[in-house]
Amino acid sequence: MDTGVLVLRLVAGLLIAGHGIQKVSFRLGGHGLAGGTEEFRRDGFRGGRLTAIVAGASQVGAGLFLTAGLLTPLAAMAAMGVMTVAGTVKWPKGLWVQNDGYEYPMVLVVVCAALVLTGPGRWSLDQALGLTPWPLWVVLPSIVVGPVSGLLTRMVLHRTSATTERKRHAQAAE
Repeated sequence: MDTGVLVLRLVAGLLIAGHGIQKVSFRLGGHGLAGGTEEFRRDGFRGGRLTAIVAGASQVGAGLFLTAGLLTPLAAMAAMGVMTVAGTVKWPKGLWVQNDGYEYPMVLVVVCAALVLTGPGRWSLDQALGLTPWPLWVVLPSIVVGPVSGLLTRMVLHRTSATTERKRHAQAAE
């Protein structure tokens, strides 16, 4: 079981970190911070550059902590939050990834929740530091707070469609 959890942590953690690197740099096929900023603006989010930096840093940090199995519930909570936001962006396109749907962000949210529930395994920094097993009062809130924080972030940072339409019309008039 520990080998399976290790593989899951490595793959999910590195993918999440890579996703964040793409948001803020030209590495791994990213379009730099300007490209990440534009992506958030195009998706209707306020904050532009700061939003891209915070999202990218959250993904890189959470992904690397998951990979190492360090503070697993907190790392998974952060990853679930960011990937929940990504899922809300893709929600209107349906489930399947071939239609740019929310399938991939949803899988990463579920994997993170599973890692919190199973623990990071024997080959993790949490284990080496004597932090495992994580108590239920840490595990359950992290599984809830992660996605809820993503939904709250969406509510706070996403422009209303009327505001977005006004901006589009103003840009078109220029």
